[in-house]
Amino acid sequence: MTASHLDDAFDRWRNALLDALATPGNVMAWQDRRYQFAYQVGQLLVDSGGPGIPPVSDHAVYGVYVSGGGLVYVGQTGDARRRLRDLPVGESHHLATTVPPETWERVLVIQWPALITRIPAQEAQRAEQLGQASCGLGIEYLLQITYRPVMTARRRSTAGGWSARHVETSRSRGAAASTQLPELFQAVRAQSDLLARAPMPGHGQAAIYADAGRAPHGMAGGPHAGRVGDWGIQVYPPTSPITWKVR
Repeated sequence: MTASHLDDAFDRWRNALLDALATPGNVMAWQDRRYQFAYQVGQLLVDSGGPGIPPVSDHAVYGVYVSGGGLVYVGQTGDARRRLRDLPVGESHHLATTVPPETWERVLVIQWPALITRIPAQEAQRAEQLGQASCGLGIEYLLQITYRPVMTARRRSTAGGWSARHVETSRSRGAAASTQLPELFQAVRAQSDLLARAPMPGHGQAAIYADAGRAPHGMAGGPHAGRVGDWGIQVYPPTSPITWKVR
């Protein structure tokens, strides 16, 4: 995108917001609409997907895709229910400020502890010795090295600009732990790639579920993207959404 196109897009975005926020009533309506949508996204990310699909909790890694931009963010958490419900709201997470959830194509969530039983016993023992917090950081580090999401490629500088993050030379806790988890990472990557490649679900289907992960879809799809009801969660009761399992 050229500077001129970026300026035009920014002007359209700003003018649309000014129009949407033209009165106090409009401000409240805008707040209602955006929060309702973000809440529904959060519910899909963490709630039970139906029989045999338990809620997401504790340790997980996650990635956010946008159409065109691809995988823009990778993160990890030890409190998945709280973190993922807030991810589209943005109160304690920066992503939604720059890349609003209405533009997300899909979000991958991998509950990596469920994959421990699939790796060699020796590596599983190393993972236990490292602890789940270090393992989560190690998997996040390997995902960032492998996929290079743009939103984690740099950090804000004190001069008001950006500085590159040199993850290859990192001496962080995650980098140190990553060398101990080759098979666990491959298991996580297999789940991630499966969910990332899966085609969009049909009408009324809000998410794809795999053995240790899920991928809510469709935030940016259709001519009315982001409207309550367009994402499938409103088409079917949230307690019993239609799902499409991938094995």
